[in-house]
Amino acid sequence: MAVLSAGLRLKSSVCATEIMVISGPDGDVDLTCGGAPMTEGEGNSGGAVDSDHAGGTALGKRYVNGDGDLELLCVKAGDGSLAADGTALNLKDAKKLPKTD
Repeated sequence: MAVLSAGLRLKSSVCATEIMVISGPDGDVDLTCGGAPMTEGEGNSGGAVDSDHAGGTALGKRYVNGDGDLELLCVKAGDGSLAADGTALNLKDAKKLPKTD
């Protein structure tokens, strides 16, 4: 578990996914990708993505938790899906822009 502060970059230990924290909740968060913990170190250590957590991440997309107090930006796509404290993170919906004439 770790405190996630804005600007922190983390890497998956089982796939190519890399994320940057946009905003994080107060307190510790257990952040995983592909069913394995995210790290600040070298990244993919040769493990395998858990088949229950193989939804993948998309480059440039933002992921949020249900409470909306955790937001992550995917800076490198991979095969694992993101989860916080055992709950899968959702792809953040894009804001609708106003029509211009």
